[in-house]
Amino acid sequence: MKKSFVVAFLGASLAFVVAWQAAGQQPSSNQIVIQAANAPGSAPAQPAAAKNPGTTVDDSAAQTLLKEFQDAKKKNDELLRKQEATLSQLDDLQKAAEQLKIFAKRV
Repeated sequence: MKKSFVVAFLGASLAFVVAWQAAGQQPSSNQIVIQAANAPGSAPAQPAAAKNPGTTVDDSAAQTLLKEFQDAKKKNDELLRKQEATLSQLDDLQKAAEQLKIFAKRV
């Protein structure tokens, strides 16, 4: 009875770990995929270059990527500011808790 329980538990644990690893390897929706320059089908489109001779397809793609990068940087900076504010609040709470401990010991 005890052996069968242990074997069942280990089997369930193994199945959980395998399912967790498989889910962890799936790409998330917020990842940016950049095609390789030497990949087949990556030749620049001629009609797009003909429409606007001053700007090539590569320039517009670079501008798009730069804009996305700047947006991501702004979001990261905002997140860092929020995290710093939260950390300072947690530090204040920790200091208050230590003071309460000190006052509780005095009483």
